[in-house]
Amino acid sequence: MVALGGAGDQPSGATEAVQTVRRYLRNFTPTAPVPAPRPAPRPRRVVRWIMTNPSNLPDEDTLSLKEIRAGCPELDEVTDHVRDFAEMMRDLRGDQLPQWMERVEHDPLPALHSLINGLRRDQDAVVAGLSSPWSSGQVEGQNTRVKLLKRAGYGRANFDLLRKRILHRT
Repeated sequence: MVALGGAGDQPSGATEAVQTVRRYLRNFTPTAPVPAPRPAPRPRRVVRWIMTNPSNLPDEDTLSLKEIRAGCPELDEVTDHVRDFAEMMRDLRGDQLPQWMERVEHDPLPALHSLINGLRRDQDAVVAGLSSPWSSGQVEGQNTRVKLLKRAGYGRANFDLLRKRILHRT
């Protein structure tokens, strides 16, 4: 019959053996603690890093994006294409669009190929939009404001009140 010790159903000598093994293995453990891996950033954050001008990114974000790009060649290619397109928009260089679309088509990126197909349908308008210094931002802002007022009065107000609220705010 085996005598049971205080540590569960192990024999009394088993606890001393476990302690001996632990003391022996303690010599083989690394002296410096192993750092825990950093959690992966959320996709929206990575998109923000890609969409931000590289000169405006903080050093920590630049380093994180560099690590992610090194681990994913497809994301690296997408980042280059997105930044080239942003540069075309910023510098009003719509004449560079056909060359940019050709470069994108040579890479195996189906999502961007879909974008290229959509751009090709109305390429003249896209080139004009990328080349023109004019913007429809003011008009779009007014449309958004009117829709917001309309939504706020839905079911409670008639057209006359909506008209007054629109005219009163301008």
